[in-house]
Amino acid sequence: MDINQRMNELIEKINLYNEAYYQKNESLISDQAFDQLLAELIQLEQDNPLFKRSDSPTQKVGGTITKEFKSVIHQFPMLSLGNTYNETDLRDFDERVKRGLDGEKYEYVCELKFDGVALSFWYTNGILQKGVTRGDGTRGDDITANVKTIKSLPTRVNSTVLPASYEIRGEGYMPITSFDRINAEKLAKGDQPLANPRNAASGTFKMQDSAEVARRDMECFIYSYVGNENPFNSHSEALEHLKSVGFSVSPTYRVCASIEEVLNYISDWADKRNDLPLNTDGIVIKVNDFGQQERLGFTAKSPRWAIAFKYPSEIARTRISSISYQVGRTGNVTPVANLEPVYLAGTVIKRASIHNANEMERLDLREGDTVFIEKGGEIIPKITGVDTSVRKMGEVFLFPSHCPDCGTALIRLEGEANHYCPNDAGCPPQIKGKIEHFIARKALNIENLGTETVDLLFEKGIVRNVADLYDLRAEQFFGLDGFQTKSIQNILTSVEKSKEIPFRQVLFGLGIRHVGATIAEKLVLHFHSLENLMQASLDELVAVPEIGERIALSVLEYFSKEENTRILDRLKKAGVQFSEEISEIVLETTALEGKTFVISGVFTHFDRDELKAKIIANGGKVVSSISAKLDYLVAGSSMGPAKLEKANSLSIPIISEDEFLALLS
Repeated sequence: MDINQRMNELIEKINLYNEAYYQKNESLISDQAFDQLLAELIQLEQDNPLFKRSDSPTQKVGGTITKEFKSVIHQFPMLSLGNTYNETDLRDFDERVKRGLDGEKYEYVCELKFDGVALSFWYTNGILQKGVTRGDGTRGDDITANVKTIKSLPTRVNSTVLPASYEIRGEGYMPITSFDRINAEKLAKGDQPLANPRNAASGTFKMQDSAEVARRDMECFIYSYVGNENPFNSHSEALEHLKSVGFSVSPTYRVCASIEEVLNYISDWADKRNDLPLNTDGIVIKVNDFGQQERLGFTAKSPRWAIAFKYPSEIARTRISSISYQVGRTGNVTPVANLEPVYLAGTVIKRASIHNANEMERLDLREGDTVFIEKGGEIIPKITGVDTSVRKMGEVFLFPSHCPDCGTALIRLEGEANHYCPNDAGCPPQIKGKIEHFIARKALNIENLGTETVDLLFEKGIVRNVADLYDLRAEQFFGLDGFQTKSIQNILTSVEKSKEIPFRQVLFGLGIRHVGATIAEKLVLHFHSLENLMQASLDELVAVPEIGERIALSVLEYFSKEENTRILDRLKKAGVQFSEEISEIVLETTALEGKTFVISGVFTHFDRDELKAKIIANGGKVVSSISAKLDYLVAGSSMGPAKLEKANSLSIPIISEDEFLALLS
């Protein structure tokens, strides 16, 4: 048997075993034997690259490094769906369908709406050619190398029914088991855990190293067929065929003959969905017949033949036992409610942030109060109100006048909601917070150091500021629990490697009050070096786009402190990067020229950094606070009530993510 023939044989065998395992829950071969076949194929491909096939199962192991993702235009727009939260709206939708079809008989398909990332897969002659993110619905990112790591996604499809070219759409997600495993690993290393499976999925699919994507065991449920040629009469028929040729289709969908059956389906899954191995946030309802879908057509934003039902946020009722106060790295003091444990949306809730003194006053919280808790976006617990009907008139919780950690008198600047401790050089949680911020991935990216290690090094007096990190020696770790020769060397290597991190991340890592990653980049773009920035006047700082007086004063205050300049001098001598030449974001259009935006909340198609970049790339400007000069507030889910209230009071237009995208067209 020649080499090419053997490689083809291995591919066919491995694909067969994968299909049986992932589609039929059948294990036809031991894990060890499977791994041996895969290892043989990997070696043969390395030795004979000319024979490597694009549909090889070795690509599910990853290994491709992507410096940037190419933007591609969707063959068919990926539109969003209209949302509803109640039965009345669903019945209204059903009436519109009935009128649109002139009383013709119709049925629906109900599918669970999985909380992940919408993806499009392009196939030609049965071979997977591209994997593309939804993006703005018109254009997405080519992440082919990453989607090929999804073990349940076939790279080759054998079908006598499907045409030469077609598109399959699905929801990429991180299984809860993978999410829990990764977070356990991160916590063991002292790293910041992933926030939630949905954000983790979005971030994973945009990773540059496909081998790391493969390690995270991402999955995908297929939910639609799209193509110029449609061999199917209905959506359910398409799903059944896609399942039969190897695609992972959720078994939870149901064909419903009436809106009453749809409502029953919604009711059936209201509680059961919490037991699934992935998160869901609702139900998608589609007219089943493709011909009827075509006749119903589309609005400018969404199809008339489909709608998404969103389950309302779960609410729990519990008692507040006390309020503690957390001091952050910038000195902000945040009140946190300590609660009697209560089960809510799959987790036990013991604490909930109250944000600031204003919110405490608004809620009028008192000792022993019974409060209502819900999860914002089913993620972050928050207090939404007080059950005053059972109040026993306990003492009102009063915001402290002094720092709970160092005793320094708190400051509240005019126009700000937060109190903060000004003792940034002597307040332990601020110092530790600054160090943790400095070593974070978006800053100096010092791996192998985590919260527990920072706490230990601080308590032992080994590290008392960020410059001390660059004076670390192996012998300082001797005798400390949990540190072996290899782990110590890993820390020292990571510290040394951080000297290569670009200045924009270093400036962000310094933790200057009000200077986030975007502002840091703007300052570096304008001044290019730390020396130039330190010499800048108030007028010169304010002249930088998006740098208001508050930020400028904060920068000046930081550089005016002798302790900070000493630390900066030590960092410079250690070899940390303090200069950088960077270029501006490439302008796409001028559609938003002269317009200013505030972004608030959680979005479906973008994370906040992506949305900011999109605004800037189209000529707009992103600011952090709402004023009468603001043009738009782009509002996502879980947006804070204060911004909403202020925008309404100033008659600022409040637009959704989809309405923002419409501004670009």
